[in-house]
Amino acid sequence: MSFEKRPLVFFVRCFIGLFLASGFSALAQGTAPTVAFSCDFPGSDPSHYGVSVVSDGHASYVSDGKLARDSEPDAPYTQDFTLPAASVSHIFDLAREAHYFSGKIDSGKKNIASTGEKTLSYKDGQRNTIATYNYSPIPAVEELTTIFQSLSATLEFGRRIEFERHYQKLALDEELKSLEDLVSRGEIMEVSIIAPILHKVLDDQTVMNTVRARAQRLMGHPAPVAK
Repeated sequence: MSFEKRPLVFFVRCFIGLFLASGFSALAQGTAPTVAFSCDFPGSDPSHYGVSVVSDGHASYVSDGKLARDSEPDAPYTQDFTLPAASVSHIFDLAREAHYFSGKIDSGKKNIASTGEKTLSYKDGQRNTIATYNYSPIPAVEELTTIFQSLSATLEFGRRIEFERHYQKLALDEELKSLEDLVSRGEIMEVSIIAPILHKVLDDQTVMNTVRARAQRLMGHPAPVAK
C-alpha cells in the first residue's frame, strides 16, 4: 500500500513520534521549548509534512514528498538537522509574539482559498498549546508559516539532490538550477541545512563541472531565515 493511500492518522502518528523524540528528554526537565508546524494539503507535494524546532537548534522533519512526479512514496521521509542560532531565536521570538498560539489564529473567513490545514504548536515546562488554521491575519503566524514552508522546500530539494547524485546524475543540473533560481528570488531560505548534501555533489568527480559549480555557489549563499 502506498503512503498516500494510508489514512492521515498514519502521518499524524509519525509526526507526533518525531516531535516527541526530538524534545521529550529535555522537555521533561523543562529546559527545551519546542515549536512545531505541520501542513496537510492533499494534492500538493508533499501533501503532508511537519517540522519541529527545539530551542537548542535541533530540528526534525517528516513528509510524504515524492522523489519524482510519477513516483509514490511508500514510507515517510524523515530528516534531523540543525538550524543556526539566529534563526532559532527568530522562530521563538515569533512564537512569543503570537502568544504561543494560545488563542484563535485563523482568520475565520470562508471566502479565502484553502492552502492546506496548518497547525502550530508550542511546548515548554509550563505551556502546551496548539492552533490550527488555513490563513491567519497575525503577522507573526504568517511569517512562521513562510519560514516552515521554506524549510520544507529546502529539505525536499536536498532529498532529491541526494537521490539524483546516486541514481540520476543527469537530472542534477536542472535540480540545482531550480534551487539557485528560488534562492535568488528569496523563496528558499537556510540552504545551510542541506550543506552536507551539496558538499557531496561538489566533491563527486563523476558529476558535471557545471553542477559542481552550482553546488559551490549555493554553499556560499547566506540565505538567512530572518531579514
